[in-house]
Amino acid sequence: MVGDNFKNIRVYWLAFVVYWGIFLFGYDAGIAGGVISQPYFQIHFGLVNPGGTVDEAKYTQVSSNVVSVLQAGAFFGALGSAPISAWLGRRWTLIAFTIVFSVGAVLTTVAGGSRGIGYIYGGRAVSGVGIGGISAVAPAYVSECSPKGVRGRITGLAQIMVAIGAMVSYFVNLGVGLHLANSDMVWRVPFGLQLVPAGLMSLGLLTVKESPRWLASKGRVQEAIGNLAYFRKEQPDSPAIQQEMVEIEAAIREEQEARKDLGLREAFFGYGNSIRFVIAFTIFVCQQWSGQNSVGYYAPQIFTSIGFTGTTNSLLASGIYGVVKVLATIFFIFFFVDSLGRKISLFISAVGMGIMFFIVGAILKTHPVDEIQAGQPPPPASKAMAAMLYIFVCFYSMGVGPIPWVYVSDIFPTRTRHYGLAVASGTQWLFNFVVSKVTPTLVADLGYKLFFMFGAINIGGIVTFSLFLPETKGRSLEEMDIIFGAVSLEEREAFIERQQRELDHGTHNSGSADQKV
Repeated sequence: MVGDNFKNIRVYWLAFVVYWGIFLFGYDAGIAGGVISQPYFQIHFGLVNPGGTVDEAKYTQVSSNVVSVLQAGAFFGALGSAPISAWLGRRWTLIAFTIVFSVGAVLTTVAGGSRGIGYIYGGRAVSGVGIGGISAVAPAYVSECSPKGVRGRITGLAQIMVAIGAMVSYFVNLGVGLHLANSDMVWRVPFGLQLVPAGLMSLGLLTVKESPRWLASKGRVQEAIGNLAYFRKEQPDSPAIQQEMVEIEAAIREEQEARKDLGLREAFFGYGNSIRFVIAFTIFVCQQWSGQNSVGYYAPQIFTSIGFTGTTNSLLASGIYGVVKVLATIFFIFFFVDSLGRKISLFISAVGMGIMFFIVGAILKTHPVDEIQAGQPPPPASKAMAAMLYIFVCFYSMGVGPIPWVYVSDIFPTRTRHYGLAVASGTQWLFNFVVSKVTPTLVADLGYKLFFMFGAINIGGIVTFSLFLPETKGRSLEEMDIIFGAVSLEEREAFIERQQRELDHGTHNSGSADQKV
């Protein structure tokens, strides 16, 4: 296993570079709730009444706006990434979206004083466009460059980076709250730090190569072979590279012949394609309504609602939640995603999440926290609910969190992969927006019933959906057309044989020419 990982070190480096953008996804998602909960932020931006109490209506509105405008921008960035990625390629598209993100990060950082809350709204929306594009292109790029044996693990690194980003955001908010609580640094530092991973990603992208599958789809076959050999640490003329390239070219030419002059309509609705877009849409709707994002975005508020009163208590509980999520995600991605399989992981994950939510809701129903005074240590019932949320995020990290990204990166052919990931990412951000917008209201209005709602969605919805998914573990990207019925196994084998004969004929002719010279 170690030898295989070393052999794939260049693909891991690609994932490390590209997934700084996914780190920003997690960081940006987690940072806003903590920033808004800081007392100085609330005073500076007019969320406090003359008597010193928080204006709950204004707080809820600003809280949902600051979080949700990012998702609104990301929705458009994700959908717009498809034609850009098809035209420019994966690498240059990511560079462009990273620059867009950085512009938004600067706007949020300089907000304050004469530059009011509008700078934060505008900056978050612009950053969202960048994040949306990155979240759609990055998994496709990494998946296209990864060998099938470790593709789930390498693609799944995205979820590790999301978790790390969210964890870092919680502790940045905690540190700022403890040491810089009485200045505009409570938002300048958290928002300004976004520029560090954005800069690392921009520089790192200059050190990696373009996707071989994208190059092959553009007819740049020799470049594709060279890049494929580079990622596999093989010679371009090695049998393994030649065989993989034959499969890639066969799938691309097969698609081109079968779908000539049919355009985007057929790409979305053609035989074997439409079901993949339905799966991409549905799996991310389920993920967004699983409850994790509500806990993640508004972790300080959620932990306050179950009895962790006071800014420090709620932020510390949120930080621990982030650490547990990172460790659980790392454990699953490295040891189980390519052995346990996609279906069973999603099934177990959803069952566990649903049970934990039902337990939290039941405890909150029988042990309400309204009477707890701020600053008091959390009572045993609150600690029990927090423990259930920590176990919940372990279940989330073994399926509902990473599997949608891994699965959707698996199932689309080269010609439509950028559209598939754009639809998936756009769906993710659209419902991200909806969930983040309504969560403060749901927390206030539903109380314990919120956890029952999410528990029912997990067990009643995601579990049922997982039973109908085809397994993709250990299958090459070129085999997905066979799994989803776009082409039969016999037709694919005939295409590969034809490509192999053409390759052998070309090699023979080249050798004869060399002898004549």
